[in-house]
Amino acid sequence: MSVLKKLASETAIYGISTMLGRFLNYLLVPLHTKLFEPQQLVAQGQLYTYAGLALVLYTFGMETAFFRFARKESDRTQYFNLILSAVLITSTFFSGLLFIFAAPAADFITYPESTNLVRTFAIIMAIDAIVAIPFARLRLEGNGKKFVTIKVANILINILLNVFFLIICRDIYEGDYLRSLKPVIDLFYNPVNAPSYIVLANLIANILYFWMLRKELADFRFVFSAALFKPVWVYAFPILIMNAGAVLNTLFDRAFIQYLLPPDFYPGRTNRAAIGIYIQCYKLSIFMNLAIQAFKYAAEPFFFSKGEDKNAPDVFAKVTKWFVIICVLMWVGISLNVDLLAELFLKKKIYHEGIAVVPWLLAGFLFLGIYYNLATWFKLTDKTQYGTFLTLTGALTVAILNIVLVPRVGYLGCAIAFACSGFTMMALCYYYGQKYYPVPYQVRSALSYIFAAGLLIYASTFIKIPNLLVAVPIHMTMFIVFSMVVFWIEKDSLPFMTRKKIVR
Repeated sequence: MSVLKKLASETAIYGISTMLGRFLNYLLVPLHTKLFEPQQLVAQGQLYTYAGLALVLYTFGMETAFFRFARKESDRTQYFNLILSAVLITSTFFSGLLFIFAAPAADFITYPESTNLVRTFAIIMAIDAIVAIPFARLRLEGNGKKFVTIKVANILINILLNVFFLIICRDIYEGDYLRSLKPVIDLFYNPVNAPSYIVLANLIANILYFWMLRKELADFRFVFSAALFKPVWVYAFPILIMNAGAVLNTLFDRAFIQYLLPPDFYPGRTNRAAIGIYIQCYKLSIFMNLAIQAFKYAAEPFFFSKGEDKNAPDVFAKVTKWFVIICVLMWVGISLNVDLLAELFLKKKIYHEGIAVVPWLLAGFLFLGIYYNLATWFKLTDKTQYGTFLTLTGALTVAILNIVLVPRVGYLGCAIAFACSGFTMMALCYYYGQKYYPVPYQVRSALSYIFAAGLLIYASTFIKIPNLLVAVPIHMTMFIVFSMVVFWIEKDSLPFMTRKKIVR
């Protein structure tokens, strides 16, 4: 049980930076949705999607490869220099090309007016890829506190810059206060381009990563050895394909929806407005994604360190069991209270039109989270080709379902496709994993919880309560009752003191 406590502790540490930090960043959503219409946010929203896809190519599996080859402290500096050098080469090359050919790229994604945004994103993507390796080093060395501090600092800087550009600069420009500073503000601020300052704030915050990671980068020396890099590349290539498939699985909808949504599908809404609504509603599912990401940060090095332990299968089964329970509870809690979350975070009522996608998106992240747990087997056995197969299957599933569903049911089809893809990957990963690395997962209880949660969420859609003052207490009561039932069923698996409190 001490091993599980250690993993829980590390997950909590990384969760601070991932969940608290991203939640702070999420506070910008009310600001953005209050100031801008959906069509004003759609270009930068989709560019963030393309940036997520590109980051996989920029890092090409090197983070995981670093964990694999730098496990011994004696090898750490050598592989840190080698892997960071490789990432520097790819980042400079790809971002350089994108910077030069920004105009054709903007035309290709159907936002020809966004050439400067494309150039800004080229720099952001290069920085994100380069700093990923020092961050991996912090994780491998167990320096979670510094990881947390830097991540949260970056987000706080981004928030402050958003407030500066979108509120303070606007107010000074309009002469509301500090009129003597208007000539200075006029040098760089143009209200016509107000949404682009969201991306500029991100760029400035990311540049400051280099200063915050200066100690980790101080001993870096650019080196490249083809002989040393070859086994790293052989190990990482399937992970690159796997990560590309995984990211395509989560980002395909927002990357390609403008090509799939029929013109005038939503009466009274342009396609750009509809896509903007979907992108902002998608953010309501971020809480589940954050929990999964926090767990991944801690679990990946943990699973590698325990892979050769004879008790590893039992430990992995217990980890997965509680992961499923916590994520199912999050799925229920968020889905039942999605109206409240929309009221709090999506300030313009136009955005509320898309909240039906949220439970489906949450389900998709739940299934992907379970898949990440199950995927341990092919990483530990070096059978990463199975990861490639599984993620490509997921990506193909989500692509086909988007092509079939979006023209018929709009952006709801994106969410349904994502959930179906996640389930497919989860099921196949379990099937093959039990052949090559058997783990005694409690499949029946996990499926029972997922089915019961889905049934409760589905049933709640038939009960329309427009008054939030009435709806919230009812939905919270439903959530609490569901949680109590789950923990009562699992009371024998809980630590003694916790079990004692529940029994009382």
